[in-house]
Amino acid sequence: MLRLAAASLAGTAIEFYDFFVYGTAAALVLGPLFFPTFSPVAGTLAAFGTFGVGFVARPLGSVLFGHIGDRHGRRPVLVASLLLTGASTVAVGCVPTYDTIGVAAPLLLVALRFLQGLGLGGEWGGAVLLTAEHAPAGRRGLWSSFPQIGPAVGFLLANGVVLALSASLSEAQFAQWGWRVPFWMAGVLAVAGLWLRSSLTESPRFLEIDDHARVPLGEVVRDHWRLVLLTAGALAVGYAIFYAVSTWSLAYGTERLGVDRGVMLTCIMAAVVVKGALTPVAAVLGDRYGRRPLCLTGCAAAALWMFPMVALLATGEPLLMFLGFLGAMVAFITMFAVIAAYLPELYEPRVRCTGAAVGYNLGGVLGGALTPIVATALADQGGRVPWGVAAYLTAVALLSLGCFALLPETRPVPAVAAEPASG
Repeated sequence: MLRLAAASLAGTAIEFYDFFVYGTAAALVLGPLFFPTFSPVAGTLAAFGTFGVGFVARPLGSVLFGHIGDRHGRRPVLVASLLLTGASTVAVGCVPTYDTIGVAAPLLLVALRFLQGLGLGGEWGGAVLLTAEHAPAGRRGLWSSFPQIGPAVGFLLANGVVLALSASLSEAQFAQWGWRVPFWMAGVLAVAGLWLRSSLTESPRFLEIDDHARVPLGEVVRDHWRLVLLTAGALAVGYAIFYAVSTWSLAYGTERLGVDRGVMLTCIMAAVVVKGALTPVAAVLGDRYGRRPLCLTGCAAAALWMFPMVALLATGEPLLMFLGFLGAMVAFITMFAVIAAYLPELYEPRVRCTGAAVGYNLGGVLGGALTPIVATALADQGGRVPWGVAAYLTAVALLSLGCFALLPETRPVPAVAAEPASG
């Protein structure tokens, strides 16, 4: 289990590195490089629009790779999704800017971002299911939390590389070529990830299935549509919080508050370090007390913390901004540490890869794709303290709280094949 969990964590970290490095670049440099005819705010909105394309592609990736996972096994999904995401990320680093090839530059950016999202949409389902379906029932939350640590590691790696480049290069050098280096690094990481995953064995639960779904998506839509919508709505707040902190606040702090890029990245990264460290702790609590109570607690905490977080961000003071981000990340991981065990337990094994992944990634569209765009637009209409952003994030938290309240508890369960919730 330790070897399997470590491989899942490493692979997820690599794929989320690919995804996050784009978000950081969108917040810092993609606007003026690929949308130079726009105003600064409009350029940032356009860059965040290309960022959102990746989230729109993620549910489609869930359908594509979920079909493979439910029909042919979880392991092939891990290899194919990593190859697709890695190759498209390296290609982003090679796209000429608007000044070189004109409108073709943002169009290529959108296409490659779509492929990134397609690959990541398949990654989460494969990595989580392979771990969850190997894990003993009483420790499923703990072992399944390892892939959930991967996003924190990927985020820290992506932003650490950008921070190091920002410290060693001038603004002109970073804008000219420095921003491309993190994308090129994705190729090396993808090769390492493929090597780590080459020795993984197929899920024993998948091998036990005698009658595989012929069209998994059809069964999910027919039998579990209500469950998919509830899980998507429930998970929206996690995405909204994470990308409000990691992407929107980075652009807001550097552009509107005049905070140094390195200071903003350091504050955000410090909060994400704590989030990663707390992930297995929250997962163990989920094994002991249940998945749903932790999800409800995290949602409630998020709803209460969004206004203080935005107020602390608006001060521009590093320590206060860090405290605001830290509270948000603690609320986030209280929910998301147990999601890797919770979602698979909600779906029957024959359509689990498709159902869990589609619900997870639709939540990304609702919370992750829209948040940087909506928050940037709301902040542009407000004063120094963007209360509209806080109100928006609170509303998303309340929506998710209602959805979690309608979902059943799945722990304790005798095996990973929990009784599925009917749609």
